[in-house]
Amino acid sequence: MSAADTTTPAKVPPPRQAPPPPASVRPLGPRGRRTPSGAAVPWLLLAPCLLTLVLVMGYPLVRLVTLSFQTFGQSQLWGFQPAEWAGFDNFAEVLGDGQFWAVVLRTIVFAGGAVVFTMVGGMAIALLLQRVSGWLRILINIVLVAGWGMPVIVATTVFKWLFDSDYGVLNALLSRLPGVEMTGHNWFASGPQGLAVIMLLVVWGAVPFVVITLSAGLTQVPRELEEAARLDGAGSWGVFRHVTLPILKPIIVMLTTLSVIWDMGVFPQVFVMRNGHPEAEFQVLNTYSYDRAFVVNDYAQGSAIALLTVLLLLGVVAVYMRQMLKIGDVE
Repeated sequence: MSAADTTTPAKVPPPRQAPPPPASVRPLGPRGRRTPSGAAVPWLLLAPCLLTLVLVMGYPLVRLVTLSFQTFGQSQLWGFQPAEWAGFDNFAEVLGDGQFWAVVLRTIVFAGGAVVFTMVGGMAIALLLQRVSGWLRILINIVLVAGWGMPVIVATTVFKWLFDSDYGVLNALLSRLPGVEMTGHNWFASGPQGLAVIMLLVVWGAVPFVVITLSAGLTQVPRELEEAARLDGAGSWGVFRHVTLPILKPIIVMLTTLSVIWDMGVFPQVFVMRNGHPEAEFQVLNTYSYDRAFVVNDYAQGSAIALLTVLLLLGVVAVYMRQMLKIGDVE
């Protein structure tokens, strides 16, 4: 072996890596094209949905706004007379009508009561479902989904039969109680009593969604926090108030807002329950707008009432967005 073979081989330095590209340079795609930035990806994914909403709701909304500023009745509908621009006359007439404000107050009270009973009842059922066995929870969820999936017209027809004055099941059951005589009782003889029945129908149809959503939220509540609260001496109400409720607050705000929007827009329950002709004491905003447009044949005023309803609901959505932004800032 020669002296050259015993020398230590020189170490070869590793190849230098190229520095990473600056953040302002977008990566190239497989064909040399620049890929969209991260901020544009959500808008690209939402584009089909937004386009569908614009196509489906854009023209009806524009037509609604246009009609509310015109004089448009049956003569204009059939083309006998051209539609004339009325400015804010329709809104002034609607806002100056005392019956409109009575309907607004009735709608707010109706929707508020329905939302309160829906949220309280849904929360109570969701909490109870956490304490039952697995198979019973599955059975109750199946019943809730079946009730939630029932068409509104079918559910309204069933409630009409339950509360019928002559053949109603509820009157027959109540009459069996000692000292109670409900045979032939008409639940729709007065507006408040009839609206209470309709409110029960609305709550019955909305509770399943609330229960299922809150049940899913309750599974995300850490058990460690609940156990720590109990070790600190908190009772069931204390654990719910200081641990469960804050964690469920975003879900509760969302459900409450959706319930307000849905209950403010109640139409088929009232319309079908009153056989297509709701009396004055049963009128809510949607049925009142329908009557002005298709019973009185004043489509302009009906559109003005519908537009005012939309603006009222936009106020509810604004409150919802404000609450969600507050929750996001706290987190």
